[in-house]
Amino acid sequence: MKIDWEALGSVFGVSLFATVALVALFTLGLVGLSKHEAATEQGGTATLARSGAYLCFGLVAAAVAYGIYLIVA
Repeated sequence: MKIDWEALGSVFGVSLFATVALVALFTLGLVGLSKHEAATEQGGTATLARSGAYLCFGLVAAAVAYGIYLIVA
């Protein structure tokens, strides 16, 4: 049995990048929601923070849905 180390390394690299990117996007979404909450408590509005958070969560959901599509198809 011969292992294609180059392909294995490529899969590892892409998986690592995708994982870090999704965690970073989700974290940015949480930070945006916390900024919105902080602004709301102080009597202001932070619609940009909330919109950015929802955008981040939407991108994460789209990436997860695409991953499931790749597995099923």
